[in-house]
Amino acid sequence: MIKKPLVNNQIRAGQVRLVDETGKQLGVVSFSDAIKKAHERNLDLIQVTEKVEPPVCKIMDYGKYLYHLQKKERGGKKSSETKGIRLSFNISPHDLETRAIQTEGFLKKGNRVRIEMILRGREKGHSDFAKEKIKLFINILEKRIPIKAEGELRKEPRGFTMVITKA
Repeated sequence: MIKKPLVNNQIRAGQVRLVDETGKQLGVVSFSDAIKKAHERNLDLIQVTEKVEPPVCKIMDYGKYLYHLQKKERGGKKSSETKGIRLSFNISPHDLETRAIQTEGFLKKGNRVRIEMILRGREKGHSDFAKEKIKLFINILEKRIPIKAEGELRKEPRGFTMVITKA
């Protein structure tokens, strides 16, 4: 929970260092002048810091300021996205290398990667060959970056899927 800053008449200081809504420094002014300027602009006077003398106060909307504080507190908690890499049944070794490089980039950014191989028609009868292709892709990828599987290779009606993350 964030500590709510002092606003308008809650501020107890004779003089304040004033910053306007655009971020421009207006210098050290008396509290009454600062509150007057804030009311002229239909905004609030918010005490940003309390550790310095005179305290720094900013002219801006109080609700917007609280929103920015809450957003800053939530901050760097970026949820990981799931990216997809699709391999074909007859993919060449060079294309596997290219997809491994692409997958490595996704993993380095902190994303999960869903590897899928869609099987069509008679390809479904050669599921062992498809599994070998995926295992070959995983081996190429493991040489480039440490990975861990979030589950086993799953057989689905349209082919195989597997989700991996950076180890």
